[in-house]
Amino acid sequence: DSKDSKADSKDSKADSKDSKAESKDSKADSKEPKKSASKPEPEANGANADADADDVADSSANQKHSWVERDEREHLNLVFIGHVDAGKSTFCGQILYQTEQVDARTIEKYEKEAKEKNRESWFLAFIMDTNEEERAKGKTVEVGRAHFESKNKRYTILDAPGHKNYVPNMIAGACQADVGVLVISARKGEFETGFERGGQTREHALLAKTLGVRLLVVVINKMDDMTVEWAKERFEECRDKLTPFLKGCGYNVKKDVVFLPISALTAANVIKRMEIPAASWYDGPCFLEVLDNLPVVDRNRDAPLRLPVLSKYKDLGTVIEGKVEQGTISVGDKLWMMPNRTPVEVLNVWLDQDEVRYLIGGENARVKLKDISDEDIMPGFVLTQRGAGACAAVRRFEAQLIIVELLEHKSIFSAGYTAVLHVHAMAEECSILELTASIDKKTGKKSKRPPMFVKSGAVVNVIIEVDQAVCVEQFDQCAQLGRFTLRDEGKTIGIGKIIDLTPGLNLKDDLSLNN
Repeated sequence: DSKDSKADSKDSKADSKDSKAESKDSKADSKEPKKSASKPEPEANGANADADADDVADSSANQKHSWVERDEREHLNLVFIGHVDAGKSTFCGQILYQTEQVDARTIEKYEKEAKEKNRESWFLAFIMDTNEEERAKGKTVEVGRAHFESKNKRYTILDAPGHKNYVPNMIAGACQADVGVLVISARKGEFETGFERGGQTREHALLAKTLGVRLLVVVINKMDDMTVEWAKERFEECRDKLTPFLKGCGYNVKKDVVFLPISALTAANVIKRMEIPAASWYDGPCFLEVLDNLPVVDRNRDAPLRLPVLSKYKDLGTVIEGKVEQGTISVGDKLWMMPNRTPVEVLNVWLDQDEVRYLIGGENARVKLKDISDEDIMPGFVLTQRGAGACAAVRRFEAQLIIVELLEHKSIFSAGYTAVLHVHAMAEECSILELTASIDKKTGKKSKRPPMFVKSGAVVNVIIEVDQAVCVEQFDQCAQLGRFTLRDEGKTIGIGKIIDLTPGLNLKDDLSLNN
């Protein structure tokens, strides 16, 4: 019996060893996929180990990214422009308050702050003007950004500064916009100041057209002011003075421009149609109705990707911000950062605050990139597809230029003229190498001989050179990267479009051209 019991105990020990061995095997099995995900098995195991690793990597990526389902309503960027003190920030704040993007408690807080500063009517502007400098002076400096929506569309507000010192900031805002909202003050004296020479109403409207803002909503604000009191005559006076100027900027006033009266401070005609006896002469739509009824913008989503970089920062990796001008960008895309042709990979994309799988033309992008440092990116660089469809990067190009208004002490425009070139999000010093032809305004025909010089109001073909390679396109290929502004000493002197990226030059002179 004692022998049998010893044998039994041996058997039980053997069983326990077997069970331990089995548990070790099962642990090893559970560890194997992790090993294969991080360190592939030797080639003897063949393609199966690689396939297992890919499956595990895919499943972990899906767990990591909880993509938000895209809102397929049309998205529009609205840039609010106009002379300083026209009421742009108050108007933007009122829209956000009326569309319930800001709660009543926050408004009460802003009202209290505005009272303490003896600026009671500024409380709505505080929604957009967030820093102390802007609130103290009552002047917008940076481009404010906010979002609201209607039943039909989604909107991003870009509140641009009106002061002439901050025009470069206004350009950065307008180059992202689809629709311009030109805010005009109807108050006696204020409209005249903004529209006279040197007033920002003129320059902003001209810049907006140059920067690709095709549709313009002209809002005659402060109609409730004591000097106006909703007078139809004042509304028509402002409209009739603006119409010929807007035509001269290149707008089709019948198709692409809408005029409407509002009071941003009292919210009259902003979100709802007004019921004011003094304004019974106006029976048109309110501001939000005008936006909802604008024609659909063609986004050109099948074209090669063009995403000019507006800003960049570090956030557990390199993140860029900008507007997708055309094409589509998706997670996992392998792209180039031009003009240096740096290969990058897309890790994440965000639409506003939501992480999504892809973005299409016209949307404001926030993109996290792999294989590049934020120090290697500058505003004006362009994220583009690789290969033949890449964006061009050149140092010289030929353009058709309209000379708007030259400076008094530099009244002649000729070869050797230097200025600051603004294209999409980029500003670069440039010089005029050559005037190749003058253009007849009526017929559009080129002159047989190149002119020696031209003056204000002329249309001329020129060759422009910059020190560093810039990312641009021919206007007929990608309008947003093919239109530009020339500024000198803080004033817009010319607007133009690029007509040729290789103006009689050897291609070797350029850094890269679609290779």
